[in-house]
Amino acid sequence: MQRYFVTNELENDHDTIFITGENFHHITRVMRMKEADQVFIVFPSKKTCVATITAINDEEVVLNLVKWLEENTELPIEITIASGLPKGDKLELIIQKSTELGAHKFIPYKAERSVAKWDDKKVIKKIERLQKIAQEAAEQSHRTVIPEVQYAASFKELMLNHVHYDYVIAAYEESAREGEDSALPSLFQTMKKGQSVLCIFGPEGGISEKELILLQDANTTLAGLGPRILRTETAPLYVLSAASFYFDLFKNKNS
Repeated sequence: MQRYFVTNELENDHDTIFITGENFHHITRVMRMKEADQVFIVFPSKKTCVATITAINDEEVVLNLVKWLEENTELPIEITIASGLPKGDKLELIIQKSTELGAHKFIPYKAERSVAKWDDKKVIKKIERLQKIAQEAAEQSHRTVIPEVQYAASFKELMLNHVHYDYVIAAYEESAREGEDSALPSLFQTMKKGQSVLCIFGPEGGISEKELILLQDANTTLAGLGPRILRTETAPLYVLSAASFYFDLFKNKNS
């Protein structure tokens, strides 16, 4: 069954639900749904229901609530993935797969060693494209939240955000080479439900010396991600997979 996010809350269970815009196009043109077909609807409050299509007009789909669902598909902690702009379409892959794994937010940033460059005039369109990828991945993976995508034009601008998080951690290649293997598990063991962490990943060339100084000034935890050196598009998935294992499986069974 297809899942759609809407922007308005349902004030009364007997109220009508309306779907317009891109979701209307997807329902009518792509999925070719008809009256009596059912879909999942996710509201801004993160509540999810099953709804039945009762009418399809020229510009809107009309639905009625069938039943509310009890869903618990979100990680209990909020993980923001900050990725130094990588080459090609790697950022699209990071956002798609990281959304499936439970990321709460994304901050692609222009790193000192980023080969990829974004034209300032095209930033808005690029973010819109990435936001759409996040929405589609959230629908596919039955999330109740669509991760936000927010661009940082420099590493310094990225680090201005660090005060808004309970924890800040950076994947650092030299830490991995030195055998650092406790920062990530220690972070997960320390974090409580509802807390947030900013996870920073460099581009293909890694984190520069100047960026390292800014990280140290912000008391960022430098973490190794195991004995193997991971690609820039693999490292965020490693962290999120580890978080999913710990919070969705291990901690639930051992708390």
